[in-house]
Amino acid sequence: MATFMPLPSMLVAFILFSAHAPSSQAYRIWLPQNPSPHEAASFMQRHQHPHNDSGSKRFEGSSPFVHMQYHMGPVLTSSIRVYIIWYGRWTSTQKATIRDFLRSFSMGPAHRRPTVGGWWNTVQLYTDQTGSNISKSVMVAGEAYDHFSHGTILSRMSVQEVIRDSIKNGSLVVDSNGGLYMVLTSKEVQMQDFCRAVCGFHYFTFPSIVGYTLPYAWIGNSAQQCPQFCAYPFAVPSYMIGFAPLKPPNRDVGVDGMISVIGHELAELSSNPLINAWYAGNDPSAPTEIADLCEGIYGSGGGGSYMGSVLLDGSGASYNMHGVKKRRYLVQWIWNPSVSYCTGPNAAD
Repeated sequence: MATFMPLPSMLVAFILFSAHAPSSQAYRIWLPQNPSPHEAASFMQRHQHPHNDSGSKRFEGSSPFVHMQYHMGPVLTSSIRVYIIWYGRWTSTQKATIRDFLRSFSMGPAHRRPTVGGWWNTVQLYTDQTGSNISKSVMVAGEAYDHFSHGTILSRMSVQEVIRDSIKNGSLVVDSNGGLYMVLTSKEVQMQDFCRAVCGFHYFTFPSIVGYTLPYAWIGNSAQQCPQFCAYPFAVPSYMIGFAPLKPPNRDVGVDGMISVIGHELAELSSNPLINAWYAGNDPSAPTEIADLCEGIYGSGGGGSYMGSVLLDGSGASYNMHGVKKRRYLVQWIWNPSVSYCTGPNAAD
């Protein structure tokens, strides 16, 4: 995920946008897809400088305006089991890239740093009211395949129907204690607010639709519709003059872009599964969650339109963490409640 704004402006924009949002969202605060010359120039003037204005050497999302609070709801302290629904048309290579990312949470490489597991360590700092931390164990517990059963245009409600159908036909089980359901849509599938306002979102299912209250997320492959918004920085908007897209570590702009959104949603599902646990602000209809605060930050010094310091592999692809099977991924950082700024496993200090 990538939103390049200084944090106070980003927070204000998030609150204004989310006041009308029915679910917690991995959003994008961008100009319109065809901005006027004045809008584009104004955007670049505000966001092209890589440093904050306070003189602080540490930026990375730090701000005295952010008050991450615990609202006494549950977090996922037992083993986290992810149930994937592959909606649409997916190649075996694309599925393997995403599966390996999810398996890297608990099974990271022993001799290569930084790792996906190290990134998840920041998420684990969040606790419930008993002091128990979010679980270290994350696993793919089940998968279902749905070949456009609800067509190629989905809504937030029809996503819940997709989950319901996968449970009803026996492809997935009901897992209300640590289970997370993730609907991943292929590049052909349009989603309500996709590209215009969101790249992914999470919420919980309604018993009236699914029969159970289950935390879930939706993330879309933006390769065909809006890679410059939802697969940034592997594609860039035309108005970001002078910004070249980065080379994706798994050679797939759409899927590599999804990886960071998947990480974003998993972090927030684990720390705020029922939208009553960890978020900034007092309005659960507009929560600013632990990944929202760090969109666009992938390394030390990140902030504004500067993503921070990241690594390059031998082919020139950018990444900031290692996974299983020699995989590399580029994933946004997470708000650290202990130090009140964004942190990640590739931090320089």
